[in-house]
Amino acid sequence: MDRRSFLTAAGATVSVSFAGCAGLGDSDGDSTEASSTDESTASGTSTGDTGGADETLVVGTYSAFVDSPSTSPGAWVKQRFEEEFDARLVWQTPSNEVNHYIERRNAGVDIEADMYLGLNTDHLVRVDETLDDGLFAEVGDVAGQDDIKPGLQFDPDGRAIPYDTGYISLVFDGTETTAPETFDGLLAEEHAGDLITQNPASSATGRAFLLHTVKQFGPDGYLDYWSDLQENDVRVLGSWSDAYSAWSGGEAPMVVSYSTDQVFADQNDANLEEHQIRFLNDQGYANPEGMAVFDGADTPDLAREFMSFLLRPEIQGEIAVRNVQFPATESAELPEDYAELAQEPPEPVTFGYDELKGSVSGWISDWERQFASN
Repeated sequence: MDRRSFLTAAGATVSVSFAGCAGLGDSDGDSTEASSTDESTASGTSTGDTGGADETLVVGTYSAFVDSPSTSPGAWVKQRFEEEFDARLVWQTPSNEVNHYIERRNAGVDIEADMYLGLNTDHLVRVDETLDDGLFAEVGDVAGQDDIKPGLQFDPDGRAIPYDTGYISLVFDGTETTAPETFDGLLAEEHAGDLITQNPASSATGRAFLLHTVKQFGPDGYLDYWSDLQENDVRVLGSWSDAYSAWSGGEAPMVVSYSTDQVFADQNDANLEEHQIRFLNDQGYANPEGMAVFDGADTPDLAREFMSFLLRPEIQGEIAVRNVQFPATESAELPEDYAELAQEPPEPVTFGYDELKGSVSGWISDWERQFASN
């Protein structure tokens, strides 16, 4: 994912926390605190009492995974894990997410966490392009890996294990408009000012949408497409939550978000006609989220036990529902109506690690320069 801290449905019925769409997490990096008690730091929040257990597992993640105990997976996962294992789980949510740990490793100081939850492919590319020494250890033997769906593994070096995935799509209010079926359709005059998306430099959702345009138009053509979008008055906001809240408030009828949107809308008795999904060109950009153990972790064995715990069928199903994403495993236990509400694209597309390495930073930088100059 990111992937996801809140939405406010304007003039209506719903004011809730949207954990997952995130996901694609959103992992946007715009949230700063987890909603619990406990120890706050300058870079985020640690959530969980560390006393009374034989071992403590410190897990870094994006804040929306834990910041709404009523809907996000974090509080539920913590309770279930601690009930079964003689250990304490502490969530750590630095505001700049993975970059926080990259900076600490670069500075030669202690990571102060055992593993990270919420990695995607371009995070790993950033780690490998920034650090001479690795940040994450090889996964090793983790029970449940064999159940992960084909095609979701995204780390060629075997450090990250997927735990969920999502697909980028348009979400549109069907009572106000009908979204176009193609990327080119977004350029039509009738859709001028209709689309809100996110800044790819600061939002994982926005980055995934940008990468989808690179996939569609190529490295030599995507900037021309974005220039046309700007001429058609696309709005680019800083984070997924900013964009989704603006859309929910009626500022535009279409927003770049996730194809699981109706899951969340149904949970909150919203009008599904106002939460329609469109896969442009019948494609959805796949954005699996993974977990990895930090190299030099204090409790690496416990971290791998936690990974196995998260891959269990009943845990996978509950995380998917609470994080509003798709599970990573074949045997996940989901509600009967989940498949009706969570839509998968006819054609999933994505960039692999080798395709992004050496390219993604340049694509984003070029986009920033052009967008600022237009």
